[in-house]
Amino acid sequence: MENVQKESVPILEMLGITIRFPGVLANDNVDLELFPGEVLALLGENGAGKSTLMNVLAGLYRADSGRILIKGKEVEINSPKDAMALGIGMVHQNFKLVETMTVAENVILGLDSEDFILDLKKVGNRIREISDHYNLKVDPGAMIWQMSVGEQQRVEILKLIYRGAEVLILDEPTAVLTPQEAKDLNRIVKQMTSEGKSAIFITHKMDEVMEFSDWVRVLQKGRLVSVVKTKDTSPKDLSRMMVGREVLFRIEKEPSVPGEVVLKVENVVAMNDKGLKALKGISFSIRKGEILGIAGVAGNGQRELTEVITGLHKVVSGKIIIENTDMTNKSPLEIIKSGVSHIPSDRVAMGIVGDMSVANNLAMKEYRKEPLTKYGILHPKRIFTMAKKMITAFMIATPSPLTNVKFLSGGNIQKTILAREIGACSSLLVAAYPARGLDVGATESVRNEMIAERDNGRAVLLVSEDLDELMSVSDRIAVMNGGHIMGIVDADKSDIAGLGMMMAGVPLEELK
Repeated sequence: MENVQKESVPILEMLGITIRFPGVLANDNVDLELFPGEVLALLGENGAGKSTLMNVLAGLYRADSGRILIKGKEVEINSPKDAMALGIGMVHQNFKLVETMTVAENVILGLDSEDFILDLKKVGNRIREISDHYNLKVDPGAMIWQMSVGEQQRVEILKLIYRGAEVLILDEPTAVLTPQEAKDLNRIVKQMTSEGKSAIFITHKMDEVMEFSDWVRVLQKGRLVSVVKTKDTSPKDLSRMMVGREVLFRIEKEPSVPGEVVLKVENVVAMNDKGLKALKGISFSIRKGEILGIAGVAGNGQRELTEVITGLHKVVSGKIIIENTDMTNKSPLEIIKSGVSHIPSDRVAMGIVGDMSVANNLAMKEYRKEPLTKYGILHPKRIFTMAKKMITAFMIATPSPLTNVKFLSGGNIQKTILAREIGACSSLLVAAYPARGLDVGATESVRNEMIAERDNGRAVLLVSEDLDELMSVSDRIAVMNGGHIMGIVDADKSDIAGLGMMMAGVPLEELK
């Protein structure tokens, strides 16, 4: 590979980094350099070693071999505290927050610089200053467990800014942000880099690579294969470097042929974890052979909507009718038995059991039935055989079906959940952000799977903040704001401007 020459001295260098896990060579002699005021995009398929490489830099993993230099001086990073002392901070795909603590408590957790007697009011005021300055509004006194995924992401970003990071590592940071929030993040990063700070950006969104970054490094199966200047490449070229083939950025699908109503939501009211109304009289229906997309900024009732449908959240009033049966406030098991599958927004907390094998995670919906169970006895060999087929079909990168699922990359954890839920679905698929954290090739595959489910007569509820995804995959789009549905439009007649206005709280009637 061509060695790229630059004039200034790197703020950061990683030389010959190699790291192994059982059965996996995660990084193979990888070099990386980052310059002051620069944004570097790190690309690669799921499991290519991007997050592993950054976890070495962030002090979570130790490399088997290689060196790290900060401003030309070799350093050892044995912990996140060491990394932060060197000005390196990382926002992870799976947030590192303590759910039973407040925002302010999480921000200062582990800091030696705070006074012996904590002044949380002073900390809260500083958090509000940063939050207002960067337009990432977060309540310092809010409990983490009460916050949406998008709000928790903002807390992670605030935490690093509060701690004065010089090098900001962002691992899929916009996966839970709206387009406007992503632009705000870009502004934050640009502001930091204008002050001489630097950022490494892991993403699978090609438009963000082109807009945010100065340079791109591409990993394949743990090895560095390309280094290019962003202005000298294109999304198609980068996608080809990542997956080794042409990737279609537009999904082709036949018009839907809707059948009978599968899901009917009638005037549903539900509370959030803070005791406030999250759903305020929601009504809609989905038919067989139809995909209804749900658009909206995180925290506007999408999570509560998916959870009342799947039995994870109680309805205060209104009805949830599935296949002409009233399933309001039924248990999750009863909902599962009715043929409903659920891809949750928080894949680690709700989608998997990390200490169980990939095979057992794949079997969690079907283990009660034959052939996996007979006369109440589980058959491990049959589970193993089924898992091998699903791993192949969904291209899950795992050393073995017996590997604990927590050792997989974020994207491959998502593929495991997708394989299990799509495989078990017989009537309704509730999919919350199913392509989050997936590379371009896998995203293309997931979107095609959604359409295939539709074409096989399933009803699909697709929750996403990616308006392009909703417009290309959905048949109709409902927009949520403040617990209300602002309007439902045909996807082929929608546009980003109109959807964005409804996401901001303008009812559809006022747009006509």
